[in-house]
Amino acid sequence: EVQLVESGGGLVQAGGSLRLSCAVSGISLDDHAIGWFRQAPGKVREGISCFSSYDGAIWYDDSVKGRFTISSDSAKNMVYLEMKPLKLEDTAVYYCAAVIATTTKKFEQEYDYWGQGTQVTVSS
Repeated sequence: EVQLVESGGGLVQAGGSLRLSCAVSGISLDDHAIGWFRQAPGKVREGISCFSSYDGAIWYDDSVKGRFTISSDSAKNMVYLEMKPLKLEDTAVYYCAAVIATTTKKFEQEYDYWGQGTQVTVSS
């Protein structure tokens, strides 16, 4: 069974930081791309970052580039998203997703497996 579980969300003030974790089981990070997505209230889900360990490729959406950092620990089957500094517009439910791939994937339609999401709320 493939399972992705996000954690690390919470309430933080603008300018603060959070590190989200995605625990992956049932698949290997060696041949899957792991993407981070977010969905703000009333908006569609959007991709913000992706990591492919197979080729070492990393992608960030412009909205988070320079602020968010994706990383992985293959031995632990974990993928992380460090977020700093957070902005009010970062408030959303954050999801990790996985798909068999040899490079990064940027669109939710490309992903097969999804976590349950973790809430990030940024306050002023």
